[in-house]
Order: sequence, then C-alpha cells, then structure tokens
Amino acid sequence: MTETTPWPTLDWPAWRETALHLQLMTQIAGKVRLALSPWLNHSWHVALYVTPRGLTTSSVPAGERSFQLDFDLIDAVLLVSCSDGAERMIALDNGTIAAFFGKVMAAFGELGIAVTIDQLPSEMPDPVRFADDHAVRPFDAAAARAFHTALVRTDAVFKAFRTAFLGKASPVHFFWGSFDLAVTRFSGRRAPLHPGGPGLPLDVAREAYSHEESSAGFWPGSDAYPHAAFYSYAYPAPAGFAAATVAPAAAKFDPGLGEFILRYDDVRAASDPEAAIMAFLQSTYSAAADLGGWDRDALECGVGVPGVPRAVA
Repeated sequence: MTETTPWPTLDWPAWRETALHLQLMTQIAGKVRLALSPWLNHSWHVALYVTPRGLTTSSVPAGERSFQLDFDLIDAVLLVSCSDGAERMIALDNGTIAAFFGKVMAAFGELGIAVTIDQLPSEMPDPVRFADDHAVRPFDAAAARAFHTALVRTDAVFKAFRTAFLGKASPVHFFWGSFDLAVTRFSGRRAPLHPGGPGLPLDVAREAYSHEESSAGFWPGSDAYPHAAFYSYAYPAPAGFAAATVAPAAAKFDPGLGEFILRYDDVRAASDPEAAIMAFLQSTYSAAADLGGWDRDALECGVGVPGVPRAVA
C-alpha cells in the first residue's frame, strides 16, 4: 500500500533496538556538551537541536577553540568539527556502545580536546557505563532517517507555536535523556519544589521545574509506552487539568503518564497533520494557562509570519 502522507511510519517495536542504540549515541554527545558548557537554566545547555540532516550539539567551547558534534542521519555518520577546521568522522553502524564511545574519545584525543564525561546513561532503565556496554546492537539507517523526517516536520510546527508567546519560553530542543523533542512555556511564577523523578538527580529536577510551566513534546516511543506520540503536561498541574477538553478528538489524558497524549499514528491519519499538532499544542496550553490563572493577555501574541515584524501598539 502506497503511503499518501509525508509523515513516515514510526513503529517502536520494529525499530526499538536501533532507537536505543541511537539514544545511547546521542547521550555520549550530550554528556560531552554537558561537561564543557556553563550551566543554563532548566538544563538548556545540554540539549541537541534538529538540523536538516539530523541532530547537533551546536557550538561547544573548548579553550581557545570550539567544536560541534553533528549526527548526520542521512549519511549515517557523526561529524566532529572544530573551529580551526579540523574534523573527524565516525560511522553510525551496527556494533557496541563501548566501541562507539572509544571512537568518540579517540577522536577528541586526536583533535587535542580534553573532556571527561559521566559514562552512566541518564533516564534509562538498568544503565550500563558506556565503556562497559558490549551488547551488539543494530543500526537501521532507514529507520533512523524516518525518525529524522518526523523530527524535522515536528520541529517546524513547534517553532511556529513558540512564536505566539511573549513570555519566557524554551528553544525547541531535543533532550537525549528522555529522547524527545520539547518546547516549554512559563507563566513567570515560581513553582513548588519538584519531588524528583527516576534518572534525574534531585537538584537537576528541581532546577528544571523551578517555575510554573506548560510543556509539550514528541517522542518515538519506549518500552513503557511503545507508541510514537505527542505529549503535553503542566507543572504544577492545576486543578481540573486532567479533565480538560482538548483537541483534536483523538487526544486523551493518560493518568499513568500524567499528561495528555496524541498518538503519532492519529496525526499521520489526519487530513492536516500539522494543524492537528498545532491544535493539540494550543488546546493543552490553554487548559494549563486558564486553569492555572496565567496572565494570557500579557504573555501571548499571534503566530509569527515570515518577514512581518510583530505589531506593537
């Protein structure tokens, strides 16, 4: 059967092993950025960003130079590029995380960049230090490219949604711990101290959730929830949030996850997938903001239009 949507199939059970392999690879890159970047609020300094070819750390300081790690998911390589023109390339292929980690560290050594990272994977069950992870995993390049296509299309919608907010908002960025693309809006008010969660140190969790927020994102699935999906939650969740009516009709609140869920397959089946995602983002945010008493008049504006400055009265 010929697909009529530009949104590719994402079948978690079918590409699970490749997804976990790629997640561990991105964790190595993310932990390099974490080790060398000054701390930024809500851990924004550790995230990766979607590019036309994959995911990037963006520029990372390294003494008098800087470097960047780029996952090229089209050609299946990791490129390490330095500001002095030096670079190294590492294939994304079948194999072990121990071997991949060794190649990445060797590349840094050859480039004269000193970096030591925490080798224990974050936010993953039964973590094994990178250097000790000798499990042989596949790398299905076609599946990785399909995931990248979904990320590119989602990134565009999330960025459009972000333009309609005047208050504090996160970049659209990819967290390698939870393996998801996310965008977050803030009310401007402090939040109760976060109780912490699995895989995150308490001080990191409390700093990440230090202010009231409405956060949305996209992830490709996990063993706990084996479906690609869009999600939205509020912290702290205001009274009545779980019972709020949101769009599109396929979106539901999942009590186990504590957030609204819109399955990726429902988006693919929609007549206008981008509009379905935007409706989900806007309606779940509206529920959080209205029930939480946010000053919406002061915080919001129209969706940005290319080449047109926002009108200021």
